[in-house]
Amino acid sequence: MAPEHAVIIGGSSGIGLATARKLLEAGFKVTISGRDEKKLTVAKESLVGDVSAVAMDAANSKQVRDAFSGIGSFDHLILALGSRKGGGPFTKVSIDEVREGFEEKVFPHFSCAQIATSFLTKGGSITFVSAVTAQAAMPGTAGIGAANAAIAALVPILAVELKPLRVNGVSPGVIDTPWWDFLSEEQKRPVFAEYTAKTPVGRVGRSDDVAGAIAFLVGNSFMTGNIVICDGGLRFS
Repeated sequence: MAPEHAVIIGGSSGIGLATARKLLEAGFKVTISGRDEKKLTVAKESLVGDVSAVAMDAANSKQVRDAFSGIGSFDHLILALGSRKGGGPFTKVSIDEVREGFEEKVFPHFSCAQIATSFLTKGGSITFVSAVTAQAAMPGTAGIGAANAAIAALVPILAVELKPLRVNGVSPGVIDTPWWDFLSEEQKRPVFAEYTAKTPVGRVGRSDDVAGAIAFLVGNSFMTGNIVICDGGLRFS
């Protein structure tokens, strides 16, 4: 029997790359995708197993459709691409930046999932990666939280509309990934220390933590319409 094939959009680093590694270890065939060909090549070379890489801009519907046509039929789509845009105090955040956040994350998630329905197998799945800002009341996250909430809202709707295709989501908390590279290591330390103090498990997350949640949703054929919050309890702080 051929291995199940998972396509990971945003698979060249962070949560997407960790998910690729986790699924390959479980015997899946994996295709990773991202915009940066050099970064994608480095990511592919770091992985062991039946893995391929396809460069594309997830915000470009034609590129997505062409990429999926080249891949052919596959079983699971994981949408791990993100955006930093839209953070900041509600009274000061730029509406243009909030719009950019939607354009960088929400619309590509929506479009990639929509196009993928023509290629996904009947027993397959879609897993969205949102963020805990969709569920938590954290000052300064209204813009980015609205984008993540929009993605989370797709999950139960599509789980019913696209059945028997399974649709789930993961909402990570603060995870130590390249998403934070806009800060220097010196700047990042006190930020992570503050979140560590607020998080019941006593640390910020790792990419592998979220990858494990994604792999669970992909592999469990009785899970659909669910948002798994993988935040170490941060939303309760």
